[in-house]
Amino acid sequence: MINFEFRPKTYFDGTGPEILMAKLSYPESTWGEEICLYATAIDGQIHYEAVDFYGNDLLLNPAKSTKPLSLQELILMIERMEVNPGKGLGRIEITLAGIPKVKSLIYVEIEAFFDGKRKHFGF
Repeated sequence: MINFEFRPKTYFDGTGPEILMAKLSYPESTWGEEICLYATAIDGQIHYEAVDFYGNDLLLNPAKSTKPLSLQELILMIERMEVNPGKGLGRIEITLAGIPKVKSLIYVEIEAFFDGKRKHFGF
């Protein structure tokens, strides 16, 4: 059973102020799109950023927090990710409509969640 309440104590291990939280891949997209989610410590808060190949300005909710996200909060962040209408490059709107394969060294159960969701919807 997936522990949706899992929350890491910290994202940062002292090696730097930024960490890769999760890597999303969309195998059904034309080019096999990938989006990386990063957490960065700035002035006592954790700021979140999504980066793709095209440099799209992806909107995340929440954009920042004072403590690491729970697994459930990260799942919701991924599912609510969007781009400003009409501003997306590389057909990002269509990509975001898909269900990603997700890998994370921090949130190890997230892969099983999204694999189950993909299977349920026939991917």
